[in-house]
Amino acid sequence: MKKIVLLVTVLTGLLAANPWVNAAEKEKEKAKPYPLKVCVVSDEKLDSMGEPYVFTHEGREVKLCCKSCLKDFKKDTAKFVKKMEEAEKSKK
Repeated sequence: MKKIVLLVTVLTGLLAANPWVNAAEKEKEKAKPYPLKVCVVSDEKLDSMGEPYVFTHEGREVKLCCKSCLKDFKKDTAKFVKKMEEAEKSKK
């Protein structure tokens, strides 16, 4: 029993110290918030296709109406980042 408790304790410590997990969490925490209420790719309302697909791109949170929009986002990332930047400026 003591060996199992020790093993669980060690594994928990290793997971908590995992630099990849912590780096992803930190990136998510300090990402610029998404400025739109619609998908940056399709202009559909974010909850129109179920839960939005959310990810971080170069320190910026991106929300898409669905994961299939990711393909189009990757084809012309600069276009969609510019669209988000313009939305941020118009809110100020």
